Amino acid sequence: MADGAGVVTLERDGEIGIVTVDSPPVNALSAAVRDGIAGRIREASADDGIRAIVLLCAGRTFIAGADISEFGKPPKGTPLNLMIDTIESAPKPVVAAIHGTALGGGLETALGAHYRVAVPSAKVGLPEVKLGLIPGAGGTQRLPRVVGAKRALEMITSGEQVPARAAQESGLIDAIVEEGKLREGAVAFARTVVAEARPLRKVRDLTDKIEAAKAEPGLFDAFRQANARKFRGFEAPEGCIKAIEAAMTLPFDEGLRAERAIFEPLMAGTQSKAQRYVFFAEREARKVPDLPDSTPTLPVESVGIVGAGTMGGGIAMNFLNAGIPVTIVEAKKENLERGLATIRKNYEATAAKGRLKPADVETRMNLLTGSLEMADLGRQDLVIEAIFENMELKKETFAKLDQVAKPGAILASNTSYLNVDEIAAATGRPESVIGMHFFSPANVMRLLEVVRAEKASKEVVATAMKLGPKIGKLAVLVGVCHGFVGNRMLAERQREANRLVEEGAMPWDVDRVLYEFGLPMGPFAMSDLAGLDIGWSRETSKGETLREKLCEMDRRGQKTGAGFYDYDASRTAKPSELVERLVLDHSKAKGIERRAFTDEQILERLIFPMINEGAKILEEGKALRASDIDMVWITGYGWPVYRGGPMFYADTVGARTVLARMEEWESEIGPEFKPSELLRRKAASGEQFTGAA
Repeated sequence: MADGAGVVTLERDGEIGIVTVDSPPVNALSAAVRDGIAGRIREASADDGIRAIVLLCAGRTFIAGADISEFGKPPKGTPLNLMIDTIESAPKPVVAAIHGTALGGGLETALGAHYRVAVPSAKVGLPEVKLGLIPGAGGTQRLPRVVGAKRALEMITSGEQVPARAAQESGLIDAIVEEGKLREGAVAFARTVVAEARPLRKVRDLTDKIEAAKAEPGLFDAFRQANARKFRGFEAPEGCIKAIEAAMTLPFDEGLRAERAIFEPLMAGTQSKAQRYVFFAEREARKVPDLPDSTPTLPVESVGIVGAGTMGGGIAMNFLNAGIPVTIVEAKKENLERGLATIRKNYEATAAKGRLKPADVETRMNLLTGSLEMADLGRQDLVIEAIFENMELKKETFAKLDQVAKPGAILASNTSYLNVDEIAAATGRPESVIGMHFFSPANVMRLLEVVRAEKASKEVVATAMKLGPKIGKLAVLVGVCHGFVGNRMLAERQREANRLVEEGAMPWDVDRVLYEFGLPMGPFAMSDLAGLDIGWSRETSKGETLREKLCEMDRRGQKTGAGFYDYDASRTAKPSELVERLVLDHSKAKGIERRAFTDEQILERLIFPMINEGAKILEEGKALRASDIDMVWITGYGWPVYRGGPMFYADTVGARTVLARMEEWESEIGPEFKPSELLRRKAASGEQFTGAA
């Protein structure tokens, strides 16, 4: 109905009016909900038999936020600010009754009420910053008046969800009521408010926390400085800070106008579009067209892992964290003992930081069994191979697993590049073989590339996809090809990074451009961190590449105090004069006439070939969607979320721009820059890869 009567109702419990929102699944603030709340509050205010109003929600949660599907569309219905003002201006006490989550506009709605009660399991927060926005309906003005400027800064710039009891301690929640009895508890609280003739406590009129903040003049600059690294590149956190500053210095209504003036450019900007796109892309990645939710899955109640090295140990921790027993097998006793010790050390380090209880360390370690016998992997539901990246070695391992694993067990390879179909062919059960590519460090990185082998059964693929979230991963389905999605595109960037250094840039130029673009570090700094000698052998080294030359000089990265960079005792990097001379000599020896590059030229040479490769991946069907490619790069390689991923970025610069550069480089440098047909089609039609930029 036009006034929201279909989703928001008003009833009476004696002298208490109860306004109930019932708009599943999460009571989002759609136009109907906003209209309904405003309408029912006005009706309750006009009813002489009602002395106080309780606002609550049906279903599993209080208002969990704005209706994000309305973003970017012409406004309709009661504006959220006006709806909240209707609540706050009601002539009778309004009590917001919170269960589940009150997030974003939901918490802003609750802040419009005169009082707030919650069940112990409830959580509250203002997560708009995660969508590249600031709270735009008074959240930046009301929250600091309730919890103080410092706590408001922490909550709003992080988007954290605060448990009810912590919210009560900060003054955000007035009372905790019994779990499962929210309505009764809220009505009883409202009756107490009436009986005690408590005032209409409008948050907009509260001043004590404002005055306290004014006594700390350096508060905001100190907060900026303390969080500079975390906020790097993002526009929204600074917008949040400025809006809260406005709450400290301006009258309330002027503060609201300042908030809106900050909100609107962010909403229209590329960063927020990118972050909203990522919000939906993450959910879309879980959907596989031929694997509906009804697809049967296989039980995974125990896991075996072959290899107790860095990857094997990290993979094991994911399952141990989820309460799933793990048996880890190594060929040599010393390697097994080292691997088990590393897992314990990692857990103990986490406990020392207060993020894990000592008892939890033992609980996890008690789920872990080490073995030197492959035969001990005969009872597990899933066995993951995490050994050296060598095809013959992997095929030999899978042939052994085929002999010992129980019928129906899933056999997975953690290979980063290799052909999973070829690995599967080493077994008599290719329908049970799949790729599960974890990213290093495997116990930290969120990405899990699920590599769909040609003969893998739908049940096996569905199991791997649904297992991802259970162990804290975002599972993205990819096809079999060299390097799959992430590493296949990375190879394009790495090739051009090396070539740029030969042609005229320095390693630190390349790294700086990518860092300023928003990535955690560039390829040369990353190589130094990982160790330049990974996969390098002095016996076979020919001194043909800069990396080989550096390794031969025992400049193997941070661990030796020198690599592409020089490092001091605290591992702080600085450009190396020795490496600069080495680079110049290397170019001269190859007959390359060096030239200067602008930062824009460096960025395009690094990123555009990746985009072109992404287009080829889509052409070949090795990724289901452009957004899946973007999620691989955001969750696996540190691509800045505010740039939306390589394919979203392609849409922001335009396919025609990318195509023009690729054609130019193909002509000037070589056929490796040949544009994909999909890129040509997008450029010709003006279509986007994602449709979201």
